Amino acid sequence: MSKLEEDYPIILIQDVVWGDMDAFQHVNNTVYFRYFEDARWKFFNRSGVNAYKEKHNIGPILAATKCDFRLPLAFPDRIHIGARYTVPSPKKINMEYAVYSEKLDAIAAEGEGLLVYYDYGQGQSCDVPHEILSRMEDV
Repeated sequence: MSKLEEDYPIILIQDVVWGDMDAFQHVNNTVYFRYFEDARWKFFNRSGVNAYKEKHNIGPILAATKCDFRLPLAFPDRIHIGARYTVPSPKKINMEYAVYSEKLDAIAAEGEGLLVYYDYGQGQSCDVPHEILSRMEDV
């Protein structure tokens, strides 16, 4: 597990919720995308993305996402959701995620999310603001 903490600067720890299980007695596939969203939201708060969006009406919008399921999660369990980012172009941020299961002592899922920076007032994509890029370096 220390490898997860070394590789992912954002770590969110939470319990698996019984209500997220499906008829096959494991966490439903759609729930993993909420796990990714939870970690992404923590990243946004730490890097100032949310505050910047509120002030300037400029922020990221999710353009694509995917999940590779490795092992089925089930209740009860505690998971560690890791998130990290890269900036592949001036307008894009790529997020990578890993979901570690304490019960299984293994990575249960890995995923990605492509975010495009967006000027909500103008209704078009824009470059990631320099203020955000510099704050992201501190995350």
